[in-house]
Amino acid sequence: MSLAQDIAHDLTQAMKAREEPRLSTLRMLKAELQKLQAEKGRGVEILDADVHAVIRRLIKQRKDAAEQYASGGAQDRAESELAEIKILEPYLPSQLSDEALDAMITEAAQEIGASSPKDMGKLMKAVMSKAKGQADGSRVKEKVNAFLNK
Repeated sequence: MSLAQDIAHDLTQAMKAREEPRLSTLRMLKAELQKLQAEKGRGVEILDADVHAVIRRLIKQRKDAAEQYASGGAQDRAESELAEIKILEPYLPSQLSDEALDAMITEAAQEIGASSPKDMGKLMKAVMSKAKGQADGSRVKEKVNAFLNK
């Protein structure tokens, strides 16, 4: 089963179980996937990588909104956004460990000859293409920056 089918199945299960927060989050995700399908065209299949990109975008939006709510004093709304993130995260591939990410950065740096902070862009591009969604961009940036500033 594809990831989009898994999400549709989980949506049905949430309806049957009357899990309101999960149900609303999965409905929102399904709506975003339907928009993506409309953009790609009817006959084009949505790949798991496309679904992962949509989920990462939604998680980033939720994190930003939670920060805004928390800074504005609406803690209950911030917690609601964070709860949605917890519902969405299991649909993403597992994240690389710090050790694996460090090894990937070292390998990529050796391949492209990156050794100073001015090589940040080249190294980020190389690492992000190797990580393929298994590491958050801000986490990779932090690790690459630390690696180049040793």
